[in-house]
Amino acid sequence: MKILDGKELAGFVKERQAIEVRKLKAQGVSPKLVIVRDSDNPVIVKYVNLKAQYGEDIQIEVEDRFVSGIEEAKEAVMVANADVGVSGTIVQLPLVEPERTDEVVSLIEPEKDVDGLAGSVLDLKYVHGEEVELGERPFDSATATAINWLLTGYDISLAGKKIALVGRGRLVGAPLYRMLESSGHNVTVFGHDSILRTLSDYEVIISATGVPHLIRSEMVAPGAVVVDAGTASEGGKLVGDVAPEVLERKDLAAMTPEKGGVGPLTVSVLFDNVIRAAKNLASL
Repeated sequence: MKILDGKELAGFVKERQAIEVRKLKAQGVSPKLVIVRDSDNPVIVKYVNLKAQYGEDIQIEVEDRFVSGIEEAKEAVMVANADVGVSGTIVQLPLVEPERTDEVVSLIEPEKDVDGLAGSVLDLKYVHGEEVELGERPFDSATATAINWLLTGYDISLAGKKIALVGRGRLVGAPLYRMLESSGHNVTVFGHDSILRTLSDYEVIISATGVPHLIRSEMVAPGAVVVDAGTASEGGKLVGDVAPEVLERKDLAAMTPEKGGVGPLTVSVLFDNVIRAAKNLASL
């Protein structure tokens, strides 16, 4: 069985990025990422700190802009849009008022939308079967892209396979469905409250619901590929969608580990987008 170790792949990507950043700085271009957040939730703070550390490792400045309320968040995004020294802007989700997320993320300039959030409204409509004009966008969802990188990096082909995508969220489920479906793959979307017994009919299961241990062993067929892209806090500990008994199985084709699967590669994709944004803004 293959272990889909995103941390290992991220290490290779980081080495390449550090070289790219040094070359950019030699040309007078200094990439910078702004993170807008309105919560001191320990999980959110941990994610922000991980990104700040990654940026420091490859010499990209990361500014953590803590705001109080939606109006301040919107103002912070607009300020970052206007700042020529800022290459990319992300809003760390969830916001304290999650129902107002669209108000904030829709303000991010597409050229600086390095997390791919601004297009998430269209992705959500697309996954629900609405006729929408998706159009061109500079950056896709960082997490959805990371899943593609992870599967490609370990030579997991999706061609001709039945794919179950569990979760319709804006960060992963909706954009990943768009990416897979538009590439001609056979993908079915399940909500976290759907009847999941039928998952055993699928050769690839990708779960991103944030519901702890939702995917149980009896739902997963032998020889399946299982990608856990869900995160939740349970008892002060970060856990995924996949139950521990699935992680113990030896009869699967490939599986992400309990830690270090999709997450590390998502951060790598994010900073790859920051580097691309810096190049685009400097017309390099």
